[in-house]
Amino acid sequence: MRFSSVVVAAGAISVAAAAPIPELNKRVSKFKFFGVNESGAEFGQGKYPGVLGTDYTWPVTSTIDTLTSQGFNIFRIPFSMERLTPNSLTGALDQTYLNGLKTIVNYITDTKGAYAIVDPHNFGRFNGNIITDTTGFGTWWKTVAAQFSSNSKVIFDTNNEYHDMDQTLVLNLNQAAINNIRAAGAKSQMIFVEGNSYSGAYTWAQTNDNLKALTDPNNYIVYEMHQYLDSDNSGTSATCVSSTIGQERVTSATSWLKTNGKKGIIGEFAGGANSQCQSAIQGMLSYLGSNTDVWEGALWWGGGPWWGDYIFSFEPPSGTGYTYYLNLLKSLM
Repeated sequence: MRFSSVVVAAGAISVAAAAPIPELNKRVSKFKFFGVNESGAEFGQGKYPGVLGTDYTWPVTSTIDTLTSQGFNIFRIPFSMERLTPNSLTGALDQTYLNGLKTIVNYITDTKGAYAIVDPHNFGRFNGNIITDTTGFGTWWKTVAAQFSSNSKVIFDTNNEYHDMDQTLVLNLNQAAINNIRAAGAKSQMIFVEGNSYSGAYTWAQTNDNLKALTDPNNYIVYEMHQYLDSDNSGTSATCVSSTIGQERVTSATSWLKTNGKKGIIGEFAGGANSQCQSAIQGMLSYLGSNTDVWEGALWWGGGPWWGDYIFSFEPPSGTGYTYYLNLLKSLM
């Protein structure tokens, strides 16, 4: 999602307490993972460190309660690198912001038994500048991964939607992240790697072919791709190109995964609340579901308490995407 195009209205936060429950039981699914992006902590871009409750917020636990009860088992938590290490890539962690991240991650993993994706939502940039310091980026990841190294249900997303960057740099940043996440002691967790061109599935095979060279001593890499169905693939319009565009835009990526013996996940997808998009979403997810030898699952964009009337909001109980797509997604997950 090309986030800079989205206008967000801040709203109030409400947190509902819930008694701990055991891990999700006997979830019958085509996919290993099916979930929702939970936005808020990455809001207020450019306003650093920002004010909690004014510039940014954290996902609310009552939403996680509702969505896990519907069968969703994975949640991606976007956050800001600049708030977590305010001074530099190699600077000290801001303990207040870190505690906010840990609180929602631990609620998802420990209380609900689901998976949490830790997502620095920075587009390959820090303070607006392309990250070119691969050593510093690796240090950042070693510092952050050490905070979650003992939590087997945490997944590390190297960075959200690299774009307009040198392709070898994207490769090297991903490899630096992998190396340093493992060096931090996070040996058992998956690492989601993203690609250039906003990590788009539709252009993955052409743009990101060199990422097949990524290595992981634990052999636990998943290639995270994003796919929207509007005319420019940006996810800024509720109009889908056609009723078949969903499957069409993930076909070449599926072939790439199969050819190279890789696993993938659609880390962001969405469509407008209309019949054409509904058909396109259904077609895409059905196609992914028939190729689970390479596709691990998918996550809707986006949930979070501040989306208001956003065209894709999956925030219970009244988000536009939630009310229109919940039953369809449950039937396809």
